[in-house]
Amino acid sequence: MTQTSRYLDLANALTSLNTAEEAERFLVDLCTPAELRALSERWHVAQMLEAGGMSYREIQAETGVSTTTIGRVARFLRDEPHGGYRAVLEQMKEES
Repeated sequence: MTQTSRYLDLANALTSLNTAEEAERFLVDLCTPAELRALSERWHVAQMLEAGGMSYREIQAETGVSTTTIGRVARFLRDEPHGGYRAVLEQMKEES
């Protein structure tokens, strides 16, 4: 199995989940506490960047996340072609 097919296999597993509670249980089983903390921090930073109004330093002070990570999340929101953060943020806007 190639790395790409393993990514797709994981993506399919994630999309098979029906509730936030199922997703949480799966992620807790799948990730170490440090990995889960890192993922949730990045997601929180993406939401804060999307909301706007805060500098990287302000986000760092509020979250404890490094400015390097904040910059990486910002780059993926703005510039990278994957559009993963953007797609989920838009979907969540539509659902609320």
